Amino acid sequence: MKINRGFLQLNDRYLFSRIARKVQEYRGEHPGQEVLNLGIGDWTLPLGPAVLTAMERAVMELGSAETFRGYGEEQGYAFLRQAVCRYYAAKGVELAESEVFIGDGAKSDMGNILDLFAPESTVLIPDPVYPAYLDTNIMAGRSVKFLAGSRENRFLPLPPADLRADIVYICSPNNPTGSVYSREQLKEWVAWALAQEAIILFDSAYEAYIQDPDLPTSIYQIPGAQQCAIEFCSLSKTAGFTGVRCGYTVVPHGLVRDGISLNELWLRRQTTKFNGVSYITQRGAEAALSERGLQESRASISTYMANARVIAETLRDLGFWFTGGENAPYIWLQCPQGMSSWEFFDLLLHNCGLVGTPGSGFGRCGEGFFRLTAFARREDISRAMERLRSRY
Repeated sequence: MKINRGFLQLNDRYLFSRIARKVQEYRGEHPGQEVLNLGIGDWTLPLGPAVLTAMERAVMELGSAETFRGYGEEQGYAFLRQAVCRYYAAKGVELAESEVFIGDGAKSDMGNILDLFAPESTVLIPDPVYPAYLDTNIMAGRSVKFLAGSRENRFLPLPPADLRADIVYICSPNNPTGSVYSREQLKEWVAWALAQEAIILFDSAYEAYIQDPDLPTSIYQIPGAQQCAIEFCSLSKTAGFTGVRCGYTVVPHGLVRDGISLNELWLRRQTTKFNGVSYITQRGAEAALSERGLQESRASISTYMANARVIAETLRDLGFWFTGGENAPYIWLQCPQGMSSWEFFDLLLHNCGLVGTPGSGFGRCGEGFFRLTAFARREDISRAMERLRSRY
């Protein structure tokens, strides 16, 4: 028996596990010292009443023989897929119900979608970006290329004319940088993918945070994208489902490679390897996408974006260079005085009792940068910024 040696090529410790260990060590050395965590992008406000009511009703249905439900549709219940289609229709994007697949979050599907592609496929990953993109491809033993993000391109790299790849990841709004591709920039990516017959894996997990109406919230708002892109989204950051787990993946019928429909392949994969998301969760997700549910989520998102503005204002006053905070809940700042990402992490932890995320954990181009998140209580954000002002 031989193991998959791709796992041995991974970093020895997942980024956020390393952060948690450092924080635990600090607390052990400084018992009783308060630590303010602006590091992990985890929703902190309660679920909205519309979601709770729907899930409570679903629980009661399972307690009656007349309304009990067992196995559901692997692709997701029709009521939820229809709700997703209505959500996209409000963006001006028409989807067929059969193009929507319900899953337990964007992270799972973005890893599992790799089952559809040949092992020799070349993968292009912008740097810096969410670590799971790279790790899942390393596990699969694929060849990975990187496209450098930088202060000069505001961490929104575009495809060079001579670039060759089979699969490309795009995250917009970007995690960790908070940068958002414009319509014209996404048109460049779609044109490149169509010319290359490549596939764009488009992560739109933070689309609900876009405040500028001129910025696209779906790759399918770009003509031609339904022939070259798969879109992933999650209710984790849209409606607080980080602990509930529900998301969706859109695989258009027009997406065909080697004469084969990727929609049909993904359906075959899901029916083999996935038994679906719970009925209770899907009823909650349906409610989250209702008019009332969206209003409640937008109120929470407004709170987080107000937090982001507080952070951005502080950094601007202190003279830090940064992106994000306007159309995303993340603020990506350049470490002061040429410090490395982990040096700045240690300084903030030990001098301010403040936790963020070192940019180097998101890729080589993240070295020298640092991510702060707006997913926290307002009072914690305010106190964290007071501590930062006292240090700088």
